[in-house]
Parts: sequence; C-alpha cells; structure tokens
Amino acid sequence: MLRLVYKSGGLFGGRSVARRGGRGLATSSVTLAEKTLNQPLMSTQMTRPGGIASFMRLPVHTHTQGLDACFVGVPLDTGSSNKSGARFGPRQMRCESPMRPFNQATGASPFTSLNVADLGDVWVNIFNLPEACRNIRDQYRDLISTGCIPLTMGGDHTISYPILQAIKEKYGPVGVVHVDAHPDLQEEVLGSKIGHGTPFKRAYDEGLLDCSRVVQIGLRGTSLTHNDCNIGKNLGFRVVSAEECWYKSLAPLMEEVTQQMGKGPVYLSFDIDAIDPGFCPGTGSPEIGGLTTIQALEIVRGCRGLNMVGCDLVEVSPPYDFEGTTAATGAHLLYEMLCVLPGVKYHS
Repeated sequence: MLRLVYKSGGLFGGRSVARRGGRGLATSSVTLAEKTLNQPLMSTQMTRPGGIASFMRLPVHTHTQGLDACFVGVPLDTGSSNKSGARFGPRQMRCESPMRPFNQATGASPFTSLNVADLGDVWVNIFNLPEACRNIRDQYRDLISTGCIPLTMGGDHTISYPILQAIKEKYGPVGVVHVDAHPDLQEEVLGSKIGHGTPFKRAYDEGLLDCSRVVQIGLRGTSLTHNDCNIGKNLGFRVVSAEECWYKSLAPLMEEVTQQMGKGPVYLSFDIDAIDPGFCPGTGSPEIGGLTTIQALEIVRGCRGLNMVGCDLVEVSPPYDFEGTTAATGAHLLYEMLCVLPGVKYHS
C-alpha cells in the first residue's frame, strides 16, 4: 500500500494527516506493507506565502534514510570571480519554490513516486575555500551513501567539484550534462586551482568524468584566449555553443545527448547564467545571447530516462535579482530535475 502523508511546513500549517518524529523533524517510515511518501505543503492547506521556507515546503530531514531524493543547499560563493551573492541562492530559491506537485506539461508525478525531503544546507567554512570543498565532499559522501539522489542549490559553481568527488567514489566516473555560459575548465585563476572557473578541470584531472559522455551546452561570450570554448573538445567533450542553439528547439539535441549518455550514471550541472540575462539577470557573470527559459526546460526534460545520480543548479545571486525572477526560474528548474529522476511515474 502506498500512503501519501501531508506534513505541515508551518507552526499552524494546514491539515496534517500524519506527523512523525520530534520537534522540527518530519521523518518517513518504510515497512514491507507500506511506504509513506512526504508531500509538499500545498496552497489548499496554507497560502503559498506562508509556511516554513523549505524547498516546496517539504519536510526538513537531518538524514537521508528512507529518502529517494533530497533538496540540499550549499551557501558558498567564495569561489566567485566577479559579483558575489550566490551564497544566498539556496535561501531565495526556497522562498520562490511553493509550486504545485504535479507537472501538467510532462505528466510527471514525483511526489507519488519518490520520497523527497529538504535536507537543509551543508556546513561550509566560507573563509577557506579548499576546506569548504572538503566540507562539501565529506558531507555528500554521507548524503549519497543511502542511494539518495541530491538536487543541490548553489552557491557558485565551485561546489560541483567536491560533489563530483563524492559521486565518483560511489558510482565511478560519470557522464555530465553541463549547461553554462562558461566552460569552467581553467587550469587556475590568479594562482588558485579552486574556484568557480575551474571545477570541471579539477574533475577531469582527478578522473571524476567519463569524458566520452560529457556535453557542454550554451557556451558563449568573450574569453581569455581564442580557444577557451574549445578546451572541452580537446578533452573529449561534446561542446554546443549558444550560437548553435539560437532560433531552434533543443529537443533534437537532447535526443542525441540521450544516446551519448547511454546507461551509465549521469550528473546534471546547470549554471543559471546559461540562460540569457534578459530572463535571469540575478547572476554573477552574465553573458548576453544565452538560452531561453523554454530551451532550459527542453534540456532538463530531455534528461528523462537517463541514469541520473545527482543534479545542481548554481550561480543564482539574489542581490542582483531584484524581482526574484532568477531564483524562481532556478526553483522551477530544480523541480523539473526532480521530475526526470529514475523511478518517477508519468500520467498520460
């Protein structure tokens, strides 16, 4: 028997069918006879501006036992090279996340398929970037040890490097769908090998990637050399520039990417600056001529059927997001990532 449990996200929240665990912690129980799935707090229970600001107002857990997937924040922007502020991204995306549970466009019903919770934020030393990366790696080792799939809210793109370290230890080298305005393959920046311009070079150097199954989508803008956007090609990646995406649907591209990724484990890393700043201005290194939000949806929805082992959405910077549009877009894309995870049921 499958039992859906609606748990309140607020002090006086809504109609709670069942509540387990102690104060501040809602946990799920799994037996041979039933599986209790967490549900987001819906607007029929409490108005959307109300409730505790967890992602989609889901229960907040302190561990991943019994979870199939989780939302988790990494409030770190010490690796930013231009405008900081992405450390506030997880908090703001949570505030913009009270969405409805069913995806009427695709038919996905993630909360009747998977047990999902918000795990809060990992602890990071924002004053010491190498140590912060070790903090992230160690906590993600524990987070994914149960098989839970993390959907990460950044934070700047530095965070993908330690997450991929933990992912590789569990799953081996992974294929990556990297959506970004920048290749993030620099050897170093001002003498530092760790920063938001270097994560995929570090991942390549440490053998974290299955290079025949890495695709970079949306690269554009000015560069340090004439060859920056081709660095990935020299490493065996497929590189799709933003100009190749102009004026077209990206659904055919994602069909090709699906074939490229095959059955192996895949990680999706989505930098919000891949989207044109006319849609998403709240980011630290904006580049004009980017993807549309429709194309962003096509990319994420095109990952359906892949063996997804983790996702991140990074570089949302609320100080430059005056109307909340960027954070709202990030929150919606994270929900769409949840919808394409293995095991999600679809209604026709």
